Amino acid sequence: MKHNTAFIFPGQGSQHAGMGKEVAERYPIARAVFDSIDASLGYSISKMCFEGPEDELKLTQNTQPAILAVSSAIHAVLEDLGLARRDLVAGHSLGEYSAIVSAGGLTPAAAAKIVHLRGRFMQEAVPVGIGGMAALIGPSVDDARAICEEAAQGEVVSVANINAPGQIVIAGAKAGIDRAIEVAKKRGVRRALSLPVSAPFHCELMKPAEERLRPVLEEAELQDLIMPLVSNVDASPIGTAHAVRNALLRQVASPVRWVESVEKMIAMGVRRFVEIGPGSVLTGLVKRIDSSVELINVSDVASIEALAEKMKA
Repeated sequence: MKHNTAFIFPGQGSQHAGMGKEVAERYPIARAVFDSIDASLGYSISKMCFEGPEDELKLTQNTQPAILAVSSAIHAVLEDLGLARRDLVAGHSLGEYSAIVSAGGLTPAAAAKIVHLRGRFMQEAVPVGIGGMAALIGPSVDDARAICEEAAQGEVVSVANINAPGQIVIAGAKAGIDRAIEVAKKRGVRRALSLPVSAPFHCELMKPAEERLRPVLEEAELQDLIMPLVSNVDASPIGTAHAVRNALLRQVASPVRWVESVEKMIAMGVRRFVEIGPGSVLTGLVKRIDSSVELINVSDVASIEALAEKMKA
């Protein structure tokens, strides 16, 4: 079976104050998604999405449910309007939870509860200032791994996100990341810069978070998906509740294989990628992976209306 359209969902870093506000005001179904998530969390993540403040929104345990709420609300609108025609789903890191919601695996409220805890566990796994992340612009994955190995000196330093050709994020111990930046510069990497993140995501230092998330995921009422999810951790399609639970657990301390995930979807026949949620980070990454595919970004009322017009044509 050929798969023509993939819905993809963004992860941390796409958040901004004001996101989702206009959508919730225009579409009652979006407001209902926000209300269900607020009730589930016991505080108003919707107010934080709509009004900020930015420093509260940037806290990992808030960022994760906030982005999921906006993505899930927009997706609910697309479903309500008959615009949610897709064959495959995927999400970048946290975005994988939004993808699972869109494919019927979790309710928005249940997913928000999990990602709130996931964010807290990831934040608490490594004391602030002990870990770090850096972006390397230019090297191949093998070159990035070699840089990490040279810089490690017994500490954790590893590839965390393979985002696009020549765009790789590394994570690990702060001192090791600093050494990796120097090694990268010495090796002639075009750019190597430290990222303003609160924890070293997607590396071995996240193992404590993985262990704390295990019982949460085991208790979650996950359903089999109504369509395949191309998972971050294996860059391959999965669909059963068991496989999804396993992938979400391993994802915490494993690299995000975004390039391979997109390439897999294209190999499965995807020619249109629709990014659903705040920002347009994934649209940019997919364009760098394969500029021949169609890219649509749905992040606000105007882009929902534009998609409706397009689908009519």
